[in-house]
Amino acid sequence: MQLSQVLIISLPIALTLLAGCASAPPYQRPAIALPAQFKQATAAAQDAGIWRPVQPQDAPAPEAWWRLYADPDLDRLQQQAASANPGIAQAVARLRAAQAAVAGSRAGLLPSLGASGTATRARSATGSGGGTNNSYSLGLNASWELDLWGRLSGAVDASQAQAQASGADLAAAHLSLQASLAQAYFALRTAEAQQRLLQESLAAYEQSWQLTRNRERAGVASSADVAQAEAQYKSTQAQLIEAGTSRAQLEHALAALLGLAPAAFDLPATGLLPAPPLVPAELPAELLRRRPDIAAAERRVAAANADLGVARTAYFPALTLSGAAGYRGARLSDLVSAPQLFWSLGPALAATLFDGGARDASVESARAALDLATAGYRQSVLTALQEVEDNLAAATSLAQQQQVQTEAVAAAQRALDVVSNQYRAGTVAYLNVLSAQTTVLAARRSLIDVQGRRLVAVNTLLKNVAGRWESAESYQKQ
Repeated sequence: MQLSQVLIISLPIALTLLAGCASAPPYQRPAIALPAQFKQATAAAQDAGIWRPVQPQDAPAPEAWWRLYADPDLDRLQQQAASANPGIAQAVARLRAAQAAVAGSRAGLLPSLGASGTATRARSATGSGGGTNNSYSLGLNASWELDLWGRLSGAVDASQAQAQASGADLAAAHLSLQASLAQAYFALRTAEAQQRLLQESLAAYEQSWQLTRNRERAGVASSADVAQAEAQYKSTQAQLIEAGTSRAQLEHALAALLGLAPAAFDLPATGLLPAPPLVPAELPAELLRRRPDIAAAERRVAAANADLGVARTAYFPALTLSGAAGYRGARLSDLVSAPQLFWSLGPALAATLFDGGARDASVESARAALDLATAGYRQSVLTALQEVEDNLAAATSLAQQQQVQTEAVAAAQRALDVVSNQYRAGTVAYLNVLSAQTTVLAARRSLIDVQGRRLVAVNTLLKNVAGRWESAESYQKQ
């Protein structure tokens, strides 16, 4: 067998083996152990004496999960924010850039075709017998790099994974915006409820202040009683002003989330808090796979894995097929004619023989990036687990706390009624009434605060489970 025949037979085999060595390692999703259930969800299911446990299918979350709160204002604001928030526009632009990068990387798999045309007039040195010469050329050139080692396809895989991560980032931005807007909205309604309570208390304290003044004129109350009543009234006035400031700042925050200047946004006050939805007693940890931030982290691992394969191809030569054809001559009128035709065709094999360790460093850098992305993915999952557990615990304890605080308000009100009657009968000092009124106001303010915190906790929990707390199976059955 001749040497040329041996080379022809062995070359494809060698190229195939080299291509296998250069390819990216097989991708596998980083393994991480997830519990069957969240710890706090199981604990809540066991504590059914204080709050009614429900199953996910009993309280399904709609696609627009904030509708669980049955608040038309919140629904309207969410729809407005989805189309006007600058953060969403930034995420959309990043996704478009990633999709364009995919198209750019795919273009590398195809041949490139170019055209050229030149016209020159040159004069050579007269001492060598030269003169003025014209030169014209018109031609086409083409080149195509064969993807023997997977460098080009690996770049496509990496850009596709990055585009998928950008798509998940966009979903995460939407989810974060929805949760932030809901949280600001609940805080604003909480501030309004505090304002409403303080206004009611202020009216009651004004009556008490007037009563003490009347009793002072009748000689049955001291000036100290009047001063105490006035101090209570003025202190409550200051608290009302502070609550109004908080409400105004929260309205400004809502305007920013809607992409509006504060002066262009006004939300009518209601002073009412929506009721939080019931939290299921059992939540499968598998819900975390729907979180877009976790999906984005996993896609970045896939992109880093593909980048490692691309880095490995630098050890192997690049094979390019190129060709050119056209016309070249000294006279423009005779340019496009058979005698002026030229063409060339042939392969080119280029390889780096020595680079001072640059390729080794590039591969090691890609391997480190893969390890970094893998660790980031696992950290995202662990952080998600902690966030869900934290807010499950908060939602459960705040539901219990709200019930207990409601009972505390009722007890404080009963005590105030008794003391007020005793004061009118002249059997106790006004200081007792003052103390009872302060206790009632503090208890009612604490109740509103607990209600607001519970709304925020449930809202954050919904964000942590990507807006749904049904399992994938129960969602598919709906």
